[in-house]
Amino acid sequence: MRRHRLFCAASAPLLLVALATVASATPASAASAGGTTASFTLVGGSLSITVPPATVSLGSASEAVAAQVISGPLGPVQVNDARDPAAGSGWVATVISAAFTPSAGPAIAASAISYSAGAITKVGTATYTANDPVDLTGVVAVVTASGITGDNSATWNPTISIAVPGGMVAGIYAALITHSVS
Repeated sequence: MRRHRLFCAASAPLLLVALATVASATPASAASAGGTTASFTLVGGSLSITVPPATVSLGSASEAVAAQVISGPLGPVQVNDARDPAAGSGWVATVISAAFTPSAGPAIAASAISYSAGAITKVGTATYTANDPVDLTGVVAVVTASGITGDNSATWNPTISIAVPGGMVAGIYAALITHSVS
């Protein structure tokens, strides 16, 4: 019996070493690979318009007895549409002008003012149309965007033309030209 006991006693340390070797080769709790889904949200922005600086010179001309036209670039106008608009939607940029008024003497009515959008630089997918009104007395469309797909932008540098009647007095004529978009 002793032999048997010796045999068992001798085998126990070997068995523990063998079990320890197997245990160290295999993790105690095998973790499977895991992934994490990361996301972010872009929220719709706004529809906005940027207009030229507060004061712009459209040029000058000599005083004349006969009628004449004074024209000049107003400066870049830009519409940004970051609303994430629905496919096919659109926007309309409008303008209105006050009369060109001198420091003394009669004014030149807004009905004598015309607007030509000129070339339109676009970003995004849309159809842009220049309307080029010849009377800025009331609010009139100057550029329209239709068939929009996603965010878009349009920039143009309009030419303002004023039909100056003959016999106007010399001086600086000024008018407030107001753009908006909807």
